[in-house]
Amino acid sequence: MDRETCLAFDQQDPLAAVREEFVIPDGLIYLDGNSLGALPRRTVPRLHQVIAEEWGDGLIRSWNDAHWIEAPVRIGDKIAGLIGAKPGEVIVADSTSVNLFKLLAGALRLQPGRHFILTETANFPTDLYVAQGLTDLLGGNHAVRLVERGQLDAALDGSVAVLMLTHVDYATGAIHDMRRLTAAAHRYGALVLWDLSHSAGAIPLELNDCEVDLAVGCGYKYLNGGPGAPAYVFIASGLQDALRSPLSGWMGHAAPFAFEREYRPAAGMARQLAGTPPVLSMMALEVAIDLWLGVDQREARRKSMALGDLFIRLVDETCRDLGLEVASPRNAGDRGAQVSFRHRQAYRVIRALIDRGVIGDFRMPDIMRFGFAALYTRYVDVFDAVRSLREVLTTRAWERPEYATRMPVT
Repeated sequence: MDRETCLAFDQQDPLAAVREEFVIPDGLIYLDGNSLGALPRRTVPRLHQVIAEEWGDGLIRSWNDAHWIEAPVRIGDKIAGLIGAKPGEVIVADSTSVNLFKLLAGALRLQPGRHFILTETANFPTDLYVAQGLTDLLGGNHAVRLVERGQLDAALDGSVAVLMLTHVDYATGAIHDMRRLTAAAHRYGALVLWDLSHSAGAIPLELNDCEVDLAVGCGYKYLNGGPGAPAYVFIASGLQDALRSPLSGWMGHAAPFAFEREYRPAAGMARQLAGTPPVLSMMALEVAIDLWLGVDQREARRKSMALGDLFIRLVDETCRDLGLEVASPRNAGDRGAQVSFRHRQAYRVIRALIDRGVIGDFRMPDIMRFGFAALYTRYVDVFDAVRSLREVLTTRAWERPEYATRMPVT
């Protein structure tokens, strides 16, 4: 495999033109879309319009005239089309962590005779923290049951209220079998909550087809909504009226502007709202979702799998005996849109790569992550990134003393 072949792949790529929809600085190889997606070009003029015209001129009238008030439902319905849900089953609100808390609390309330949240020890830490915080708050017999990935089936029983899992592992990219595990939990009467933060925009999803009960996800990774973009909540239609949010804010009231003294939950997904929607962030997210709706998700999946396979192949061919170990599944169908490697000096190697214009990231204790966002990552980017990785390792460029100091964000 040589660089010219990779350039030829890019010329034949059906998604090649989509890269022009994003701001990618010249000379930079960006392989961290699994952590923060690139900026869509249309976001800048759209936000300028929202700030200068809708906020600047329209002021408070824009809640009605520019349809700000409808954004959580409108954008949620668009996201539903990306994750295999029906209109009315998704709403945009809050952060992933806040939404996770809301759904876990609602699920435990629906299962009063059950006390356990079942999850795996390798789940994303914030998901574990939220679950632990909730069970500490509730007290009594409520607890989080932590098991290894291979023990999930054996740990399911009639005491489990909800099975909470991240669909694509944040560290290795390994994919859970959503259909099989959802069905396994349902056989014991447990609800299932999936975190889709590393799935949506990376893997075609079919929540309804898999009979998923609950899900959350973020908007700032593969969906390109911007740093800290609002998250979203999915609740299967049959559960919506029974599942009450513990955060009974005014936007989740049946009549927010009636200003009644007592809380009456809105019907359907609207009851999952709490405070006032962050309009600027919402509008940025909507630009990116509209872009995604014009893309063939299965073609994007095919490409991200091919990019990951190419990355692994080139590392195998050119970086032998340099201390790298593949941490992700080698079978493309078993991993998301990322490839992770282990190395004893993973953090310092990533720092050296970033200084060479190749941006990946580090996760404890020894993981280097490289994301392959199909909408803007090229085959030649993969070739050049592996070449830089080899240079960093063979020259021991990672030994520069400043790379030993951890930055606040890794």
